[in-house]
Amino acid sequence: MTALTIDTLHGVRVLRCAPDGPLLDGESAALDLIGDAYGHDVQLVALPVERIADDFFRLRSGVAGAVVQKFVSYQLRLAVLGDISGHVANSTALRDFVYECNQGRQLWFLADAAELDTRLRG
Repeated sequence: MTALTIDTLHGVRVLRCAPDGPLLDGESAALDLIGDAYGHDVQLVALPVERIADDFFRLRSGVAGAVVQKFVSYQLRLAVLGDISGHVANSTALRDFVYECNQGRQLWFLADAAELDTRLRG
């Protein structure tokens, strides 16, 4: 069983996932995370980058789109925490995707939990 922690940051209930656990690699894995989130009555899932499958970062694979669509459908937010600079350096499309996501409220790519706290405070 993967360790989950529930926090409330600036009025937002956050499900923090441990770095070890199943990869977010498609719709089925997204639904599993969404089920955990609903079971704990949270609004945002904070997932370490170690739990994100490499295909997610290859936009042509469709994994990112499928995952984001599931989170949107269930009205949950997702924050990917960790260093994605290696992925972004190799893809202009991914760099643009990350930039656009970080301008919104549905999906964020953040360096760490401190940056998540700052975003939620703002």
